[in-house]
Amino acid sequence: MRLILILFLLFTSLFASKEVLLLHSYHKGYKWSDDISLEIEKRFKDEKDIDLTTIYMDTKHVASPLYLNKLAQLYKEQFSTRDFDIIIASDNNAFEFAIRYHEYLFKDLPVLFCGINNFDRAFLGENNMKNYMSGVVEQVDLEKNFELISKIHPNLEKLLIINDKSKTGLAVKRDLRPVIEKYSQKFKIEYVDNLDIDNLKKKVINLDKTKSALLFVLLFKDKTGKFFTYKQSFKKVREVSQVPIYGLWDFYLDYGMVGGLLTSAKAQGEAVANMTIQVLNGRDVKTIPIIEKSPNRYIFDYKELDRFDISIDKILEDYEVINEPHGFFRKYTKLVVVTLIIIAILLIMVFSMKANIQRRMRVEKDLQNRIKFDKVLLDTLPNPIYYKNKDGKFLGCNKAFSELLNIPKKDVVGKTARDFFAADIAARNETVDRKLLHSLGTDTSEVTLHLADNQMRHIIIKKAVYLNNDSSIGGIVCIMDDITERIQQKQFLIQQGKLAEMGDMVAAIAHQWNEPLVELSAQVQDIQTSFILNELKDSQVQEFVNDSMVQIKYMSQTLSDFRNFLKPSTKKVFFSIKQSFEEIFEIIGKQIFYSNINMRVNYNYKEDDLIIFGYENEFKQVLLNLINNAKNKIIDKNTNDKYNLTINVEESEKYNIIEIIDDGGNIDSNIIDKIFEPYFTTKKRGTGFGLYMAKVIIEDKMKGHITAQNRDKNVVFTIKLPKKEAKNENSTTRR
Repeated sequence: MRLILILFLLFTSLFASKEVLLLHSYHKGYKWSDDISLEIEKRFKDEKDIDLTTIYMDTKHVASPLYLNKLAQLYKEQFSTRDFDIIIASDNNAFEFAIRYHEYLFKDLPVLFCGINNFDRAFLGENNMKNYMSGVVEQVDLEKNFELISKIHPNLEKLLIINDKSKTGLAVKRDLRPVIEKYSQKFKIEYVDNLDIDNLKKKVINLDKTKSALLFVLLFKDKTGKFFTYKQSFKKVREVSQVPIYGLWDFYLDYGMVGGLLTSAKAQGEAVANMTIQVLNGRDVKTIPIIEKSPNRYIFDYKELDRFDISIDKILEDYEVINEPHGFFRKYTKLVVVTLIIIAILLIMVFSMKANIQRRMRVEKDLQNRIKFDKVLLDTLPNPIYYKNKDGKFLGCNKAFSELLNIPKKDVVGKTARDFFAADIAARNETVDRKLLHSLGTDTSEVTLHLADNQMRHIIIKKAVYLNNDSSIGGIVCIMDDITERIQQKQFLIQQGKLAEMGDMVAAIAHQWNEPLVELSAQVQDIQTSFILNELKDSQVQEFVNDSMVQIKYMSQTLSDFRNFLKPSTKKVFFSIKQSFEEIFEIIGKQIFYSNINMRVNYNYKEDDLIIFGYENEFKQVLLNLINNAKNKIIDKNTNDKYNLTINVEESEKYNIIEIIDDGGNIDSNIIDKIFEPYFTTKKRGTGFGLYMAKVIIEDKMKGHITAQNRDKNVVFTIKLPKKEAKNENSTTRR
């Protein structure tokens, strides 16, 4: 049984995935760290069952002992459930962190390192790490880079070295001292690591572009403490530099660095990945030799070599060039570039012309289709439509317009409004057109046309200015709306409303006639008695005739008022509000009195009379309807209480205002907003036309407003009629 368990554990350990922790000193986005990660991931991709975890310490931004201690505590918590097989430490801070906290975080685990500057093998022994560590040293070759620069620029007079005070920068500075001392005999060397970025740029700008060069080491933080990415700092220097820039690391390539003997992050990553696979396959880490000679390579950027006209062939045999053109292109670069540019321009022109021709053909086809569609659409519309240029000449019309005037469409083109309409209408048309062409707006007006077949049509005309493609004025479009049938229908409904009031009117006339008929009856009986008694005198007969005629004229006037009320108004006139009320009260006054209603009229205005412009009989119909509604509501209460009907007539700056107020009880708040709707009624035998027609007359025909509201325990109907409606109308005044 024990043997089976041992075999099982051995079997599972062979096939379990291997856990690898990659600990970076810096941050994601730092190209050196990213290139190492990419190479490790690339190498592990071909291997099975390797689970890679990557952690970034971010020590470019903060690297205090307190921070590192807290980081260790965080990792202790973070890795408490992880069982790593090996640790990879990238760059010096991670290397030193792994040694310092090996017992605390990675006890007995093998550690491989890469990217280590100023490596000292004795350091491993001092920290009891010889049996746990191996790796790849990062060693920049300063001597060979100085030698390279001096060979490329034999007449060099000054070399400017840019560095920072990071841990790596300080390590390079220590190695630079003997090299600077050696080469300072050949040319002047200026070392800079304590300037802000602006002063550094000024120093670079002032370099002699024919006898100077620049060695860019590192610049992640300037004197002011401002941090930069590797791209940002290098680009700021490259933007102002007119001299060739050399470097020590390959991640500055392709950003404006000429090149040099460069330390490669990819080579570091590839080497440490191979070591890791060996350990995971069972090799003891202490048997893997440390690679102390950094795998550096001569690499150059063709664009920068070409920019400064630098040739490497006679100086080096083994080197790499990026961005390099090949063969014929390399030899005749300028010619090929110019030729390709010309060909590209010509091809672009050809394809553009072809595309333009195709686009124009499509547009032309679409335009033709659109014209046909618009023509059918215009002829399908029932509204007469015409359009003319800014000179007033007709350019075309639709079928409805030609049928309205009974003229073929082709005969409309080139004509003016004076060829189709009466002189006064044509003149008004031209005045409106001039205003529209000046304001570029729209206009709506109403006219009455007398056509050739003796028909009279009421038309609403809507006009708007249209513009050409170049935004110049093209002309005017006119849409005509024939409202003749609608006007006739409204007038019919108004007359129906009047007829609906006839019952109340007849009852009112009966009340009006009752008193004079009683008076006439009494006088006839007096005359008869006097005649029988032979006491009839000529003076009595004359008095009888005079009194009878007064009563008969009164009754006749009542009929005349009734007949006038029934007649429709054909045009707007000026008329007196006061006289309208008096004529209505002549008919229904006594009926109001006998209905136990106290009616009071208050005329609150400065002038002797208040004049309204509109349709007189229809206006009296509205007043009669509102008064009758109030009266009928009070009668329906069937009480002996006395009720009040108050009418206020006043004026404001813009309106003549009439209020009809009764205290017969409020209108239900649920229906007060619906009472002006057609067919809405609360009466058993009501038609629902009365208040609807009142709204039509006041708002549609007389351009006013009518509203209803509950005010305390009263119902208030308010009519507002504009005072200046009749400025340019042909009208008569009735007083």
